[in-house]
Amino acid sequence: MKKIIYFLTITFLLTACKNEVKKEVATTPYKIPLYAWMQLSKDATDEDLKIEFQDLKNKGIDGLMYSAGHDPSVYKRVGKIVKQVGMEFHTWIPTMVQRTNPKLKPEWYAINGKGESAFDKPAYVSSYQFLCPNKEEVYNFLENLYSSIAEIEEVDGVHLDYIRFPDVILAEGLWEKYDLVMDKEYPQFDYCYCDKCVHDFKESSGIDIKNVEDPSQIEGWKQFRYDLITKMVNRLADVVHDKNKVINAAVFPGPNSIAKKLVRQEWDKWNLDAFYPMNYNDFYLGDTKWIGKLTKEEVSTISNKKPIYSGLFICPKPENKSKEDDPENHGLLPEELEAAISESMKNGATGICLFTPNRMTDAHWKVLEEVIHTEYIKE
Repeated sequence: MKKIIYFLTITFLLTACKNEVKKEVATTPYKIPLYAWMQLSKDATDEDLKIEFQDLKNKGIDGLMYSAGHDPSVYKRVGKIVKQVGMEFHTWIPTMVQRTNPKLKPEWYAINGKGESAFDKPAYVSSYQFLCPNKEEVYNFLENLYSSIAEIEEVDGVHLDYIRFPDVILAEGLWEKYDLVMDKEYPQFDYCYCDKCVHDFKESSGIDIKNVEDPSQIEGWKQFRYDLITKMVNRLADVVHDKNKVINAAVFPGPNSIAKKLVRQEWDKWNLDAFYPMNYNDFYLGDTKWIGKLTKEEVSTISNKKPIYSGLFICPKPENKSKEDDPENHGLLPEELEAAISESMKNGATGICLFTPNRMTDAHWKVLEEVIHTEYIKE
């Protein structure tokens, strides 16, 4: 009789434990991993930041790619608050684009095919002051910058941006804005022709690129510049990894169809922990199906070995989109957001990254709330 009672007791306990486990699993529904690019709000107090970050956490944001300049103390302050509300904190700091800085010499900036420096004659806009990735002094500057940021306890990762050359060809949706037809590579937008780049390419190929009538036809010259960016990324990845932090980057879509052709990014060769392709369909005159097509390329190009977070560009004023001339004020309407997320996830994305929460309207957030727990079946 005692044996029977003992057996029944054990059976009851095991069943209860089993049911308890099932109950715990059932209370954790699937959620699409969701990140966002953000900039530090001007004059924001710690309390302001905590309220803002808690709101984003409540809306489903898992981590921030946060831009706040170069000061480690600012990232420590902001990161502490981000961690308090339970989000990841990645420092979003431009790489090759650096404005005038006493630590940087003018001769370290990239030179275009016309011999003009990005330091004092940048392409397109005044902020396009691109450094040359082929200078050891540039690497040393970036190594010190990212190392000092990666040492911060509150920092989960370093997020690279503008890790590229200037756009040798702009996305077609931007041509009208800059009154350009970019049907080929033009010398004023083609970088870098500094003495070191020209010399090093001649040493490796035997070709003096300055004596070539149409440099865009020399595949080795393109590859030389892909490799310069790749080398810079992988050296910086070693720096960040040595601090036991992750490193990722905002990249152009593709990479083969767009990133390599437009900005010399061969990012499938980069030793990063994740990629955040800016799948901004309006810039390329594409619809939400375009987002799916590019996501599929991105995932397959890296053989699904690293996470891909599909970057989505949000329209800040949906009611004005049809009247807005500047494509940088376009973006996904609330009624397009679900399709954009669906196309990304069905084509293999690990998650989504929003540009930016501040551009999201109440209607966007409502759509996001409705779809964020949808587990899309990969095609």
